[in-house]
Amino acid sequence: METLVLAVHVLLAAAIIALVLLQQGKGAEAGASFGAGASQTVFGSQGTGSFLSRMTAIVATGLFITSFVLAVYAKEQATSVSDAGIPDAQLIESAAEQADQVPVLEETQAPAGDADVPPAE
Repeated sequence: METLVLAVHVLLAAAIIALVLLQQGKGAEAGASFGAGASQTVFGSQGTGSFLSRMTAIVATGLFITSFVLAVYAKEQATSVSDAGIPDAQLIESAAEQADQVPVLEETQAPAGDADVPPAE
């Protein structure tokens, strides 16, 4: 179910980007006085403004809802991981036994001439 919500969320995000890019800016109405307004007769006398604005609001609401649902899923996963994140006593004891079996390297002194840092004078 989470994968389905995530896929819808991604599609809504792409749709809102496309809708915002399709909308005209505030200064775009200046061209209508010179005869460029006839190209907007497909959407009526108001043009595409109200249609695209309404669609943007609907898609933004859907994006908000899917974001909220994904946040709820993330919280449920974080809660289930934190409950299971506390190791039991047997795991702690086996880790302590394995720590005793790790070989310890002896510290060796490197000759002073092989150091990367020159000696202080």
